[in-house]
Amino acid sequence: MGASWHRLRALIRKEILQILRDPNSLVIALLIPIIELFLLGYAATHDVRNVPLVVVDADRRAAARELVDAYRATDAFQVVAVVASEDAMREYIYAGKARAALVLPPDYTDQVRTNGTATVAFIIDGSEPTTATRVLSAAQLIAQHHGAKLQQRRLERMGVGSPQPPLEMRLRVWYNPDLKDAYFMIPGLIGTILYALTSVLTANAIVRERERGTIEQLIVTPIRSWELVVGKIAPYVLIAFVDTLEVLFIGSVWFGVPIRSPLPWIILLSGLFLISGLGVGLWASAMAHTQQEAMLLTWMTFLPAIFLSGFIFPIEAMPKALQIISYIFPLRYYLVIIRTLLLKGVHLQALMGDILALMAFGLFIMAAAALRFRKRLE
Repeated sequence: MGASWHRLRALIRKEILQILRDPNSLVIALLIPIIELFLLGYAATHDVRNVPLVVVDADRRAAARELVDAYRATDAFQVVAVVASEDAMREYIYAGKARAALVLPPDYTDQVRTNGTATVAFIIDGSEPTTATRVLSAAQLIAQHHGAKLQQRRLERMGVGSPQPPLEMRLRVWYNPDLKDAYFMIPGLIGTILYALTSVLTANAIVRERERGTIEQLIVTPIRSWELVVGKIAPYVLIAFVDTLEVLFIGSVWFGVPIRSPLPWIILLSGLFLISGLGVGLWASAMAHTQQEAMLLTWMTFLPAIFLSGFIFPIEAMPKALQIISYIFPLRYYLVIIRTLLLKGVHLQALMGDILALMAFGLFIMAAAALRFRKRLE
């Protein structure tokens, strides 16, 4: 056991020195998570903010201006122009200068004053359906709120007090009361960054030895195959844990994502997920002959995992066949675990199904990759 530990320590030391001789790769490995976190943390959002809105105001009276001001008062819309005709409005939407349009008829004020139902049109650019759906919801909420104010004024003019509504709904949102996208995206980024870095770095590290011809020198030494595997991947495990702590710290301090579970639980289960990423990288290295092939094999598993893990799209909304396929990707289980730990702070027993599935997948892929790698060595 002592000799085995000395051989393993020497190999790990060799790998660390090799990483330090290539400081550019080390810096990239440590900076990529930070860069991706800021880019996706701000860019990957479905929040409706500052949507360019063009207004067709054919009425031009105080009541019409009041409705327009109701849209101006929110951060959901930014009124870029007030025009007098629908032709001018179309030019704004065609040119991409506006994503939505509010159209007020010439008799809007008369409709409001005669206690009738004032009709306005709201036009949305549907080229981006997800954004269009949220814009539609925001526009309807503003219109309903303004309509309630108009109704209140009518009742006051008629000398009628405020009637009690027949139904009152009090909404409460748990875990993310402000419905911030960052609370959903940042935990997901932890999983995707860990998976990408561990698999890519591990695959390249071993294939690089084969390309340089140095792996044959390692084979003729007394070192065992499992020691070679552990020694090669151990430094990258350390880098992956550093990346995890980076993302957690920045996500909590900068984006305000809560950490409602004990940090040791998060680190332990992240380490369990790392086994899967390392196994995929080891498998790619055993199958590939060059770094380019290893990268291609790794990305062949990474891209489907992104789309089928629930990172971007809800799994429940996918076709049944894709839901079944998603079970073969460990990222699916980890995203459930990390989001639950950060946002809900539940006990581990509630996550036991996902934890066992993640453990089973990690052990399977690592064992299969190690056996394949051993055959390549022999």
